[in-house]
Amino acid sequence: MHLTILAASGRTGSALTRQALDRGHTVTAIARDVARIALDHPNLRKVAGDASGPLTLDPGTVVLSGLGTDRPGVLAEGARAVIAAGPRRIIWLGAYGTGASAQAAGEGAAVLWKFFGDRIPDKVAADDAVLAAGGTVFHAGVLTDEPFQPGRTVGLDEAPPFDLGAKISRETVAAAMLDEAEHPRFPGAIALPLAPR
Repeated sequence: MHLTILAASGRTGSALTRQALDRGHTVTAIARDVARIALDHPNLRKVAGDASGPLTLDPGTVVLSGLGTDRPGVLAEGARAVIAAGPRRIIWLGAYGTGASAQAAGEGAAVLWKFFGDRIPDKVAADDAVLAAGGTVFHAGVLTDEPFQPGRTVGLDEAPPFDLGAKISRETVAAAMLDEAEHPRFPGAIALPLAPR
């Protein structure tokens, strides 16, 4: 399968890129600075680009986004650019407790305003655009740089209350996103990757 990974030089994007190559996929890795993509592989093509600008995608590609930003507006712009480029599918990383998952997360999600503040409307707008286009949005909890641990992915109907102590590794989230690319279970919906209990 051909995959296009946004923010491929970031911590989540790096995990997505490496795991996709390990699974035998062909990957176009997009980053503002391709020198920061620390992988070399015959099935890897590195492309310098900004996800919020116009994108040209290979036909039939599935886009996986590890985008995160400190600049309000970039995520929604990126989502619109990806949708306009017409990929086969979109799998987008969001934040549990924002937008569609806020009610399921409960009162504990209010702590997100301390971390994301004015960026939450941007996250919600990006998620809403991807969902309207039939993509899958992964609402992960607090991310860590720990190794992969087998987890499970559920829909909002099985969402637990937000717990700042319930952390999940980027490696585990990347694996769940790639599983969704290979075997879609949540098109047009929110998916929650959960760490092992």
